[in-house]
Amino acid sequence: MAKSRGRLQQQCGEGPADTQPSKLEGIAFSTCRVFCYSRGRHGKLDMTLYQPQTVQGELAGPPVRALTRTYENGTIVLPHRHERGQIVYAVSGVMEMSAGSDLWIIPPQRALWMPPHLVHSLRAMGTVELRTVFVHPEKIPTTFPAQPTVVSISALLRELLVRAVSIPEDYPADGRDGLIMTLILMELDWETDAPWRLPIGRDPRLTRVCTALLLRPDNNRTLAEWGKITGASARTLARLFAEETGLSFQHWRQQARVVLALPRIAAGAPIGVIAADLGYDTPGAFAAMFRRFTGQPPSRYVMSDST
Repeated sequence: MAKSRGRLQQQCGEGPADTQPSKLEGIAFSTCRVFCYSRGRHGKLDMTLYQPQTVQGELAGPPVRALTRTYENGTIVLPHRHERGQIVYAVSGVMEMSAGSDLWIIPPQRALWMPPHLVHSLRAMGTVELRTVFVHPEKIPTTFPAQPTVVSISALLRELLVRAVSIPEDYPADGRDGLIMTLILMELDWETDAPWRLPIGRDPRLTRVCTALLLRPDNNRTLAEWGKITGASARTLARLFAEETGLSFQHWRQQARVVLALPRIAAGAPIGVIAADLGYDTPGAFAAMFRRFTGQPPSRYVMSDST
């Protein structure tokens, strides 16, 4: 399939494709924040745009089906939705996913459960080798979350997802392939309190602060200083952070720095450079914060990505 910069390709994981011209301005800025920081400030910003199209008969076929696709670095899959639930996993590369007012950065050790009918978009940070599983809504277990949720990828689940994409769609439900698909749904380990999600909020005063910090994470203004800029009191901004993101201002800012650091760490950028860009005086201070949020130091994260 031909690809070109500045062209909009209509593509859906389960359907045909076509191409038509489009403008970069058509992308909602909310889907660009993390990528524009990690690439735009530190290298050439080169994008391939995909506009998924509605696929007729998406619910036809087996209750659980899988596919594989490769997205080159900088590819943007524009907002779309599926009739099926989706387990989105990349064996390599980092995915930025957006749904509603939330962003997720998904490394290869994680996947994201996307419920049916929820509008979402994807951006590839590095070459993303996608392995995704679609689940018929009638076959989604009642224990599955109703909102996008991060999934921890065990060694077993990784092999099941890799195997699933080679299973033909006419597999017998009571055969070996059917058991593999069923086991995938049983092996999902939810991470409900994970640093990979970054809530943005909807109030324009709050989103102004969030957007500014995502573009300049080294900005150490206090909430009172942000209040003067946005026309809201520090107390009002603190309330908005708590109500719309569920986090305090300080917690949100630290979590944003983790989210912004992830793709650069995965790309092999020096930790000292990342720490300075994020507003830390020393690499040790950044590493300590990163460990608090992820449970492992940046160096361990890189090593686990490569295994």
